[in-house]
Amino acid sequence: MASKNFFLGRILFIHPLKKLKSNPFGISVHHIYLNISQKMPLFEVDFQKLLKSNKSYKMTQQTTKNNALPIAVMFALFFMVAFVTGLPSPMGVIVAKQFGASNFESQLGFFANFIAYAFMGIPAGIMLKKLGYKFTALTAVTVGFVGVGIQFLSGQVESFTVYLTGAFISGFSMCLLNTVVNPMLNTLGGGGNKGNQLLQLGGSFNSVAATITPMLVGYLMGAEAGRNIDKANPALFLAMGIFAFAFLVLLFVRIPEPHMEVKSASKVKNRHSPLSFRHFVLGIIAIFIYVGVEIGIPSTANLYMTSFTVENAEGLVQKYNEQQADPATLATLTKEDEANKLTEGYVNKTITESTYKKALEVTESKQQPGLGIDAGIAGIIVGLYWLLMMVGRLVGGAIGSKVSSKAMMVTVSTAGLLFILLAILLPKSMVFNMPLNISFSEFQQVPISILFLVLCGLCTSVMWGGTFNLAVEGLGKYTASGSGWFMVMVCGGGIIPLIQGGVADVAGYTASYWVMFACIAYLLWYAVIGCKNVNKDIPVE
Repeated sequence: MASKNFFLGRILFIHPLKKLKSNPFGISVHHIYLNISQKMPLFEVDFQKLLKSNKSYKMTQQTTKNNALPIAVMFALFFMVAFVTGLPSPMGVIVAKQFGASNFESQLGFFANFIAYAFMGIPAGIMLKKLGYKFTALTAVTVGFVGVGIQFLSGQVESFTVYLTGAFISGFSMCLLNTVVNPMLNTLGGGGNKGNQLLQLGGSFNSVAATITPMLVGYLMGAEAGRNIDKANPALFLAMGIFAFAFLVLLFVRIPEPHMEVKSASKVKNRHSPLSFRHFVLGIIAIFIYVGVEIGIPSTANLYMTSFTVENAEGLVQKYNEQQADPATLATLTKEDEANKLTEGYVNKTITESTYKKALEVTESKQQPGLGIDAGIAGIIVGLYWLLMMVGRLVGGAIGSKVSSKAMMVTVSTAGLLFILLAILLPKSMVFNMPLNISFSEFQQVPISILFLVLCGLCTSVMWGGTFNLAVEGLGKYTASGSGWFMVMVCGGGIIPLIQGGVADVAGYTASYWVMFACIAYLLWYAVIGCKNVNKDIPVE
């Protein structure tokens, strides 16, 4: 930093009468005039002290203090983006049991959530420019409250369609929040280093939420017989409560609006657009694929671990037949289940018809068997994937200034291909004791393939940033207009896991990871070849 300050100081004094309105540190500095004679020799300047002496720098510090409450709310919304986005993974396990859904149908929650990005990605950006941060954020949390509320109602009316409707509406909220929270938090921090620091902290809250969501909902689900949407109510109430609190805070606080669009006399039309650049088009396809990979790996692993083994299925079919053959005992058990419906830790004793049908399909080889692991333990294992993503982001942030985006993408894509290949090819009989806590006091024996799927979290952690940087390289003035396309292509997080779920229904859980292998292979190709800018003849200034 010292050398950068020295260099900047020299450049400023080489160009006298220069007006500086902004600086590479992102701190607003207005009306600095340097009336230095051109004959003055070059000398070192402590530019950081010059910045700190400026009144606007002090105002930025004061503004950050005044914005403490809305900043805290933004952190909460960063948390909510990952929390609500991650719900379809454990909820997929629930609907598979409660509604007898196939693996394909279990992934429809992700599809409903992410397909909303395709509809709302570009309108969300326009809304932000036209109506500002505050209105967009208030709209986002309101829609989020409604979406999660509808998912809660789906448990009351026991309707899979209502659940998907809630997931779809939640997707609109997540798209709006993703559009607004990053620039809004940066603005509340005053931009520059402080704004970037707040964004990194916000990203940490996002990663924490992604880690605990499968763990929390998995714990609430409990045993196989207790898997229904009602069990997830505490998590849904938590989400609705945070949305309600955020709405009240945002409603009554003043939010700066530095980027709200104002009417201009004329607009210059460009002959080209971001889509004129081949590497950008290939890049947004890579983003589509990446989000599908990020979601598909852990969500399918969750279904794999929690689905019936053949032995589990045979036992449930036998128990169901015994209960149906004795109506008196069945009536007694049904009353007992109803009386203890809200009792924490209680496991239903009756086998529902949907569970019976699901188990029967496994025994008749119409449905692929899983590992039969408790949902709470499976949630912890899936949470480790997201934890490793957080670790990867921290490491990526630390070495990002020394390693190019291309080198980083090539490295993690190659490692991801290796991990997926090992997960597919290694036999299920080869097992590994997976630690379930940081003290290494509890373990769960799983096929070693699960370990390699969890390790993929390290690879996917930096793929978004790396792909984004490669895709916008050389776009110049077209970079801003290209950003909306990235938000649209997030819908890949709903489509690719759906494809993988369909393959899992036909060929099995392990074989479905060939879909992930093909996707990561494209990301590697893009990092090596596809990211090259072949349209340098297009003016970007």
